[in-house]
Amino acid sequence: MDNRPEELNLVNPFFSSVTDGNAWTARQRALALTAQTAELATLGDLTSRAVGRHFTSISKTHGERLRGTFNRLTGLVSELTRQDRSPFALAQEAQAYLADRAQRAVLSADVLRERGDVFFTHEAAGCPPVLIYDYDVVMDGKDLPRPSNYMLLKIKPPAGTEIFDWKRPYVIIDPRAGHGAGIGGFKADSQVGVALKAGHPVYFVSFRRMPEPGQTLADVTRSEAAFVRKVQDLHPEAPKPVVVGNCQGGWATLLLGASNPDLTGPLVLNGAPVETWSGEIGSNPMRYNGGLLGGQVQPMFWSDYGDGVFDGAWLVYNFEMLNPSRNFFRKYYDLFEKVDSERERFLEFEKWWSGFFLLNEPEIVWIVRELFVGNKLARNEARLEHGRSLDIKQIRSPIIVFASHGDNITPPKQAINWIIDTYTDETEIRIRGQRIVYMVHDKIGHLGIFVASSIAKREHAEVASTLKTIEALAPGLYEMVIEDVTGEGQGAHFTVSFAERRMSDLPGYGDGREDEIPFAAVQRLSEMQADAYDVFMRPLVQACVTRASAEMGRTFHPLRIQRGFFSSRNPMMQAIPQIAKATTEARKPVAPENPFALAERLWADAVEQSMDIVRDLRDAWYETAFFSIYATPQARWFGRHFAFERTHKSKDELFALPEVQAALLHLKSGGFTEAVIRMLVLLADARGNVRRDRLERSAQVLTKDEPFRSLPMAQRSQIIHEQTLIVEYAGDAAVQTLADLLRTPEERRLAVEVVQFVPGPLDEMEPRTLSMLQRFRHVLGLQPTTTDVLTDPLAPVVEAAQ
Repeated sequence: MDNRPEELNLVNPFFSSVTDGNAWTARQRALALTAQTAELATLGDLTSRAVGRHFTSISKTHGERLRGTFNRLTGLVSELTRQDRSPFALAQEAQAYLADRAQRAVLSADVLRERGDVFFTHEAAGCPPVLIYDYDVVMDGKDLPRPSNYMLLKIKPPAGTEIFDWKRPYVIIDPRAGHGAGIGGFKADSQVGVALKAGHPVYFVSFRRMPEPGQTLADVTRSEAAFVRKVQDLHPEAPKPVVVGNCQGGWATLLLGASNPDLTGPLVLNGAPVETWSGEIGSNPMRYNGGLLGGQVQPMFWSDYGDGVFDGAWLVYNFEMLNPSRNFFRKYYDLFEKVDSERERFLEFEKWWSGFFLLNEPEIVWIVRELFVGNKLARNEARLEHGRSLDIKQIRSPIIVFASHGDNITPPKQAINWIIDTYTDETEIRIRGQRIVYMVHDKIGHLGIFVASSIAKREHAEVASTLKTIEALAPGLYEMVIEDVTGEGQGAHFTVSFAERRMSDLPGYGDGREDEIPFAAVQRLSEMQADAYDVFMRPLVQACVTRASAEMGRTFHPLRIQRGFFSSRNPMMQAIPQIAKATTEARKPVAPENPFALAERLWADAVEQSMDIVRDLRDAWYETAFFSIYATPQARWFGRHFAFERTHKSKDELFALPEVQAALLHLKSGGFTEAVIRMLVLLADARGNVRRDRLERSAQVLTKDEPFRSLPMAQRSQIIHEQTLIVEYAGDAAVQTLADLLRTPEERRLAVEVVQFVPGPLDEMEPRTLSMLQRFRHVLGLQPTTTDVLTDPLAPVVEAAQ
């Protein structure tokens, strides 16, 4: 009973609540204090790990580089002080060096002048794709009911390349992240080149520089869906198209698959940032931009500054700031040093890199709000438009994910962790009938995933050659492992296997995800700032902007100024072409071992390393500042309602899913087809990984042999899915009931021989595989196998049918 004076309780309810003994017990206060202490410990752990990893990396990397530079400097000094080197010879070398460097300066200036001219010409033409292949425009998004600036291009194969309309078409979606389209096909050794070489029809999703008025990402996704339908109409006898998404085109591919689950074939995601809160502490500073640069207010302001249009040059500038030594010094020094041989390569790449594209305000704000700040796609919270949610689980096509440890824009965790957030575990992947295959390169950079010839000849080529067999995999999570065997270059041969994995096998799974919790506060603060800007600042900013001022703002962007300064529009550059022509005619390259040239390279390396040290210190400060702000107990409390994961189903809930119960009702139903597929699933489950040659034999049986060949692809996939569920949940009954599916001795003998043909010779089988085969024979009343089955038992049936 409260003995305080009644008038005190009435006059001062706040005092009443504070002094109420039932509000907080001593235990509750102790628990609260303990929780706050734990959060302070977490803050200390995150900041200390960030600082420690950064400075360990700095000391190791730059220590090794400094030692290498010092050793080279010592050798150079010894060379210059040799007793047999005369001052006259040294003077001659200095003269040759100075003449060579003067010539290189002129030729480099001419290359930069041409880059500037190409930039203006390319922009005036609307920045067409930088493909090296000819193409036809098959469909234009501006003509659709919901117009967009996207186009569907059909790639014309080069002379001597035969294309087969019955082969699976490729649809390649390039990133619209500030740059233009074409990076996936601007070299012969590229994604386009690999597909053409294999005889596949290739289509390219391109886009114009300027978006259509009112265009949204929902309109873009509808256009891409219309393009895929058009490709299917053009190739009615081919399987569904494979859709390849590069970088930002990767999550766009997921949007397409999630909103149109029955439309596409396999989806290939190359360096695609999907789980945008993930990353490595000490390695990936780009993910902190949302917290330190204002979140979605930034694109809102810059879109208003551009009269409702966001300038993609700001995105390119952001990429360049990730590695300033490379983008502002080294690439120009490399051009200077190799100007005699690297001119065309430099201009080709810069034509794409300098093709700055524009986005409407709703497009860039959706990207920042839903993906990079909100991380909503992986958490099943993204909405493409009102009433249209996006659930990655709805995708039924196989998904192939390619990531790299050398990618500092989309690290492996950002490319892969969405799998952990979307599915309860690998069992749910199987239950859903999904096949997810991932592979992680050791060191290739972000752009190398799309443009490197070595990647095209190996990873992209192997993906292309195994797509027809990936669909023959039992549903599940797999890692694609590619190993070099023999040969080099075009003659290289690789062995490919698919190893079945668990969620715990994914890269970085054991590192924990405590570092992602602070991003919840970033999301909430970003939304509050956006609302405040929209109400109080936006009307003022928009009132100060005109179409002319917006165009002027784009013209005076630092990257455009840089290119314009060295173009022929600058009067100081007018004489450069004539001087460069005369210089080329009188060209006398200096010897590579010239000591002054060697000293210059040492100087260039020192400048680059100095810039790298500043960059690394900046990144260390960047990450430490982020955690010091957003990992505090107050910030974690502030973002607590946004720090949620997608709700996962329990094992009991998964077991109760309608598709599982329907499959178990068919445990004893079916015939030869269902029995063979069930045994193949059981074999795959027993051996854990599948070599490509075995997978190809499995695909041969399931796609080329009767009675499987006559099955529509959708029905065949449904049977594989159903038998996978039976194997997963029926246990031993899945094996014991095989005799109910195969009723005659002839059927049983043929089925077992077909299944034994897939893993190959007995002496190459793993013990578990052989044991499972012998168990099949025992259950079916057959003698144990002692001989190999090296030819397809169903092949004579095919020949007879033909």
